[in-house]
Amino acid sequence: MINAETLIEAARGLGFTHYTGVPCSYLTPFINYVINDERLSYISSANEGDAVAAAAGLTVGGRRAVAMMQNSGLGNAVNPLTSLANTFDIPVLLIVTHRGRPGRRDEPQHELMGKITGDLFGLMEIPREPFPADERDIGPALERANRYLTERQRPYALLMEQGTVAPHPLEGESIPSRAGIQCLRKSVAEAPAQLNRGQALRESGATAPGRLTREQALREIIGLTPVHGSILVGTTGYTGRELFAIDDRDNQLYMVGSMGCASSFALGLSLARPDLEVTVVDGDGAGLMRMGNFATIGSYGRGNLAHVLLDNGVHESTGSQATVSANVDFADIAAACGYGMALDGTGVAVIRELYARKDVDGARFAHLRITPGAPSGLPRPDTSPRDVLRRLMAHINE
Repeated sequence: MINAETLIEAARGLGFTHYTGVPCSYLTPFINYVINDERLSYISSANEGDAVAAAAGLTVGGRRAVAMMQNSGLGNAVNPLTSLANTFDIPVLLIVTHRGRPGRRDEPQHELMGKITGDLFGLMEIPREPFPADERDIGPALERANRYLTERQRPYALLMEQGTVAPHPLEGESIPSRAGIQCLRKSVAEAPAQLNRGQALRESGATAPGRLTREQALREIIGLTPVHGSILVGTTGYTGRELFAIDDRDNQLYMVGSMGCASSFALGLSLARPDLEVTVVDGDGAGLMRMGNFATIGSYGRGNLAHVLLDNGVHESTGSQATVSANVDFADIAAACGYGMALDGTGVAVIRELYARKDVDGARFAHLRITPGAPSGLPRPDTSPRDVLRRLMAHINE
């Protein structure tokens, strides 16, 4: 058995200062130790996939990050591990508890995942090794992990068994308090003709008076996110492709997978680089898929994070199947989750106000209902995701 202090301090010596995760009883000593130390940072994510994406954002911003989770939640992290960390070559250290290990009594819901955890890591091409159970093994294990992360720029996992870590009491405040902080909630503009509740836009040619196209909205956002001093992250699908087509700038990143994880990635990036203005352009389908991250952003997000959700009511890049966004007030959700600003509207005024008001306490959100449709012949980025990311990292570290 080891002490949490021994491992966390050894990891700190290698530069690991930021942690994300979803709790497991096996992980409690580590989480408590990190929370107790004001020099360390912990993000309590809504799910394991968001924890991985936030850790990836922290890493891109120059902070070494560890994502912690139970293996029963590893399934929630498969998508960002395979289509974000692998696709973009982002090294994240994983500490995963091994519930349901064959031959050890555990709860029935852990039985199958306990059997297949090792195989799952193998299928994802993520190397793993047993978590050190003796303090003499901590240094060598972390050195092996660190060497792989540095050389291969891919995730590496430590698989923890029950009873590995001695208890450690919680003494710090586990979640940032938003008590007493008021959200600026405002409807900036109303459409001249609104949809009836539940009436989704179902056809790519459908329009609504007063609504912008995605291209118009993105051009406005580009104009308000200068190359120097800001980062612009576009969610997967047509958003990233249109950003690339309009203006392929060094401060932009185009998600090509990990649907719904752009906002958690941007949260990590904004926390790692408080000196930069970070904007994430989300979609209604992506926002609905990872809505739990609204609460995480509301609790941890700062004023340098702008979250813009372009809502056309459909999953456009897959054939314009309707989403349920017509029944959702995203701005009210953002306000209830603790964002410092929550705007909604249909015109450029909502975007301009989002960037004009940077004096709020917390992340800023704008829900913009737009018309469906994309330019014909819309190109895909002709630079690989890895090269786009390396270009961004080189740019922000100039």
